[in-house]
Amino acid sequence: MVCEITNADIAAPLFDGWEETLIWSCLQKVMGKLYANAPENPTAAMAIIADFAFFAGEPDAELAACKPDWCTQDFIILVPQNDAWKDLLLRCYGAKATPVIRYAFYKQPHIFDTKKLEQIVCDLPAECELALIDEHFYNLCSAEAWSADLISQFKDYETFRRLGLGVVLHRDGVILSGASSYTRYREGIEIEIDTRADCRRQGFARLCGAKLILECRKRKLYPSWDAQNPASAALAQKLGYRFSHTYTAIEIRGY
Repeated sequence: MVCEITNADIAAPLFDGWEETLIWSCLQKVMGKLYANAPENPTAAMAIIADFAFFAGEPDAELAACKPDWCTQDFIILVPQNDAWKDLLLRCYGAKATPVIRYAFYKQPHIFDTKKLEQIVCDLPAECELALIDEHFYNLCSAEAWSADLISQFKDYETFRRLGLGVVLHRDGVILSGASSYTRYREGIEIEIDTRADCRRQGFARLCGAKLILECRKRKLYPSWDAQNPASAALAQKLGYRFSHTYTAIEIRGY
């Protein structure tokens, strides 16, 4: 039996100690949804948000195979709490599943060097500007595939204005790079950074990341960072984050 859990307190103990803001978004009922193998006293739970699903508790085959009706994408990243969940998910999805290594960082609100970040932001390329994502830039981000994830988890601009925060680097109004809230939880955001293909390796992501961290600090929000690859991990460390550990996730294509 798989059921949606609306009382987060029922599922919260299964995720206890998991330092992951996407899970917190679900538990806090800010974004995402929770599912479990029983409506009361479940032994297994799934937190699903954006392109991620997190599995906790005792491995449950029915929950592992669950795809909610509202979840229409054909790609998702499954994150197992332990090796037993990992083995079950790999068996469940077979050839669709690809294990990958991701990079986690300590969540340390006071670690950032504000002066260093401000110096990075000042090093703008000629004729480029940094701007907060307003309704105009929200619409521009949504119009192109490379930048859509900067705002895609917020159904409209009003939702983004209320919950989200982002910046873009642009030249003459054309977006070259951006850093934004992939998701939101009460105390902060999970950062998403994207750069147009022909503008990469020019330091634009570093500029946008530094600006977004500064904007978060102004608002007393924590800018959480989780890296998909070594390049993203290296950028995080340049911006002041401290590496914690690697972990295994499972990418599913044809979800």
